[in-house]
Amino acid sequence: MLLPAILLLNLIIGLHIIKTITDHLLVNKIKNLPPAPFPPLPIVGHLHLFKIPLFRNLSKLSARYGPVILLKLGSRRVLIVSSPSAAEECFTRNDIVFANRPHLLSGKHLGYNYTSLVWSSYGDHWRTLTRISSVKMISTNRLQTLSSIRKDEVSSLLLRVYSNYQDGNQAIDLKPALFEFTLNVMMRMIAGKRYNIVADAEEANKYHEIVSQTGRSIGIDVLDFFPPQYYRDEVIKSLMLVLLTAGTDTSMEWAMSLLLNNPHVLIKAQAEIDSQIGFDRLIDDLDLNKLPYLRCIINETLRLYPTTPLLIPHESSEECTIAGFRIPRGTMLLVNAWGIHHDPKNWEDPREFKPERFEGVEGTKAGDGFKLIPFGSGRRSCPGERLAMRNVGLALGSLIQCFEWKRIGEDFVDMTEGIGLTMPKAQPLLANCYPRPSMIKLLSQIHRMN
Repeated sequence: MLLPAILLLNLIIGLHIIKTITDHLLVNKIKNLPPAPFPPLPIVGHLHLFKIPLFRNLSKLSARYGPVILLKLGSRRVLIVSSPSAAEECFTRNDIVFANRPHLLSGKHLGYNYTSLVWSSYGDHWRTLTRISSVKMISTNRLQTLSSIRKDEVSSLLLRVYSNYQDGNQAIDLKPALFEFTLNVMMRMIAGKRYNIVADAEEANKYHEIVSQTGRSIGIDVLDFFPPQYYRDEVIKSLMLVLLTAGTDTSMEWAMSLLLNNPHVLIKAQAEIDSQIGFDRLIDDLDLNKLPYLRCIINETLRLYPTTPLLIPHESSEECTIAGFRIPRGTMLLVNAWGIHHDPKNWEDPREFKPERFEGVEGTKAGDGFKLIPFGSGRRSCPGERLAMRNVGLALGSLIQCFEWKRIGEDFVDMTEGIGLTMPKAQPLLANCYPRPSMIKLLSQIHRMN
């Protein structure tokens, strides 16, 4: 009697599962919703499917269910987009629809209760903040005016590396050196003075940890016409916080790691710089346009290791259509930039470091479609793209120009990604370096001047 009862129970359970799956698929088809994994569990939805690192996990789900999938994460609907064509639909035809930000805890606690430039809802307040940042902080003219700051800080970075060598050390930990460079560029832009890392080492380490934790969690002036509330302390502090937390994160550690693992690329980059710049001066802002291979290296680094592998979330303000599917109002949008950048349908040998694939490409666009979107796209794309590209180009180019770089030992540099919104390296980069003979005279002059 026991065996028939067990068989009957298994049959009932099996039929229930089949019915549940059928009902789920039928409802999705009738409502014309994007595909989704097996019906979401009560309360948690599809959260049980999430694994770290999230961008890799979502790529696997997209490979199985399609480039546009709709997940249920707790009480939220979340649209996962992992194809250039779908991303283009989101950021062109439906750009305004997805211009809002979802109300997440990071936006509440780090975005001054959803009022910062990054986390504010689309509307008049966001437009005003965008104008302030564009005119006063990151306009082309403003960036050019501040070129002397970047030049000074590059010299300080080179001096730090050179002094390390003079002290008898070939090995250097590049992570704190690069962090100090980007931090001081931003501090001088904002406050007009450097952050004294040496004098306030404990405070500097504390700030570094705050930035790291933030990354891990996710005449007549135009301003004369703005309402006075946009000069409130909270607004000014929120803008400064956006610049500091976004501006001090860097792709240079990834770029240097890739160059150490691919020394032939480093040699080619040095040859380009030598031919275009020579040995009597350092690279400056105006030289970057003359160094297309350096730009290829940066683009390829951003493709392989985008600073934000999952772009900052958007939210639909009304119902729309993506890839032929109906997307309900209030759906959170996550665009998997890492997944798009590593998809073999978009890139030949997507896991390989090949800067040459970007030869002839201007800026950070891949030519056709939305195959490369490290800074997002549309009206909510990263406003600091030009600043980031100048900072990275100038510092990375100067390190390549002045020093020879070697791996420590025979093993390749560990390229494992760490946990966080901005995808840090799991292991800080340690490298051997020594001055290039052709640049010792110039480096010695910088040393004497400081």
